Amino acid sequence: MPFTLATWNINSVRLREPLVLRFLQEEAPDVLCLQECKSPVDKIPREAFSDLGYTHMIARGQKGYNGVAILSKMPIEDVGDRDFAALGHARHIAGRLENGVTIHNFYVPAGGDKPDREVNVKFGQKLDYLTGMRDWFHAERPEKAVLVGDLNIAPREDDVWNHKQLLRIVSHTPIEVEHLGQTQDAGKWVDITRKDIPQGNLYSWWSYRSPDWDAADKGRRLDHVWATPDIANAGHSSRILRHIRGYEQPSDHAPVLATFDL
Repeated sequence: MPFTLATWNINSVRLREPLVLRFLQEEAPDVLCLQECKSPVDKIPREAFSDLGYTHMIARGQKGYNGVAILSKMPIEDVGDRDFAALGHARHIAGRLENGVTIHNFYVPAGGDKPDREVNVKFGQKLDYLTGMRDWFHAERPEKAVLVGDLNIAPREDDVWNHKQLLRIVSHTPIEVEHLGQTQDAGKWVDITRKDIPQGNLYSWWSYRSPDWDAADKGRRLDHVWATPDIANAGHSSRILRHIRGYEQPSDHAPVLATFDL
């Protein structure tokens, strides 16, 4: 059963409902994983998504912060969530499709501005969250699974617009990259996007602070699609839809897509 999956940090699902609907109409992925929904679950505009064929939804929400949701054209079973680092945040949800594939949707903490846990509690929380993910994957090795989401780390030199300038900037510091690598190794996760697009600069996020994000192109690849080794070879056709960052009142993230022939 081939299916196309998309992941997108929407930065408020209610505020950007028209953008989500436009994306679903234009691209029609089978599954859409959203992060930073900033909404209680009962306030997510589920009916509008259902009208487009996304009749299945599982989600975890909070008022004004965090929040993750999976919209699907196909039946999907809610198989739980994890509160890594005991933050009490809605940052993870897992769903299982009828073909047995488990989809993990993550919103890893951004980590604040200072890459030093001694002066920045949020940075410590980010590292602890990744450590919790790592330990879980060590303890319960994932199989037949896809992990997507805003992981808030751009690990490779060509995942950022300037490697040297960003080495001390949160999202590309060596300690974050190390933690993400340990998390990936613990689950033997394969980076599907980079499997498909192994070379060249690749970004999924551009700051709102830039007066002309497109011309400046100071991007980072913060949004990821991973798969376990048993199904990684089934993943293909990876894309990052940069043009969607140019929508009116956009999210600062662009959707990332991949297709799996399973």
